[in-house]
Amino acid sequence: MARPDKAAAVAELKQMLEGSQAAVLTEYRGLTVAQMKELRNALGENASYAVVKNTLTAIAAREAGIEAFDGLLNGPSAIAFVSGEPSEAAKALRDFAKANPQLVIKAGYLEGKPLTAEDISKLADLESREVLLAKAAGAMKAGLHKAAYVFTAPLVKAARTVDALREKNADGESAPAEDA
Repeated sequence: MARPDKAAAVAELKQMLEGSQAAVLTEYRGLTVAQMKELRNALGENASYAVVKNTLTAIAAREAGIEAFDGLLNGPSAIAFVSGEPSEAAKALRDFAKANPQLVIKAGYLEGKPLTAEDISKLADLESREVLLAKAAGAMKAGLHKAAYVFTAPLVKAARTVDALREKNADGESAPAEDA
């Protein structure tokens, strides 16, 4: 490969690393082409999975300011570039690695912060952003409902007391009127 080709490959990798919200470095030794295709399909449209050259990836990562892959770029390496929901891609990788032990999750980064394989597993356990936002909204709505109840309870109690007094007065006035 000529130098300009390597420079172009490094530039492309750097662009992919910088343009991704997250990336996960894996070793794919022993996976068949069909299994790699299955993994790409499992990742969905918000992530891409590419086999990379270790030396060129190390240069691109250094230029992009990513230290998460330092010392881990050895053996057959591939990176999952995540542009969408990181927890969904982490789940897909974790589930595929459970079914296919040949896939080894080495490390990753999320929004510029390095992640260990254990961190990626914890990320996979998280629910999607939409689910977490829905739960937060539900909790806030319940809190607001309780607050509204607390604020309106004294008024409701006062209204019931006034109604009871009116009924008592109405009953009390009608009884003496009958005696007269």
